Amino acid sequence: MTTQRIDPGEVPGRPCSIAASLQVVGDRWALLAIREVTFGNHRFRQIAKNTGAPTDRLSARLKGLVSAGVMERRPLPDEPRHEGYYLTDAGRDLVGVLRELLRWGDRWITTSPSMRLRHHDHEFTPRAVCAHCGEAADRDDVELEVTADGWTLEGPSTP
Repeated sequence: MTTQRIDPGEVPGRPCSIAASLQVVGDRWALLAIREVTFGNHRFRQIAKNTGAPTDRLSARLKGLVSAGVMERRPLPDEPRHEGYYLTDAGRDLVGVLRELLRWGDRWITTSPSMRLRHHDHEFTPRAVCAHCGEAADRDDVELEVTADGWTLEGPSTP
């Protein structure tokens, strides 16, 4: 399955992959559906129950995620006559985003974390490492380079 591609220049405002990504997964029900499928819940009714999403909205979001190539429908192992929702490579690539939202929510939003990431026998603490040089990368070590023609970090370069 091919993932839907969006030209960042076709989104309103600043040409940006964040804005283009949010057109596909920037909805509460979309991200919560991805969370549930990540947890191994592939049936529509499981996803609906565990997200609390209205079924009509969830149905639309799942259809959009399938259309965008984030999820696919395929037969369930225990019931081959019925299909479930599964993440594609593009969908599995969002697991890091979900982990960061969990970490951020635990730190800044919730009063008591309801889940915990574990790595073997200890709490999981992610660390950014540059795949090119292998060096640990802190927030201050990374710079943003604007590559969109006619734009700077401040906005459009021409009024």
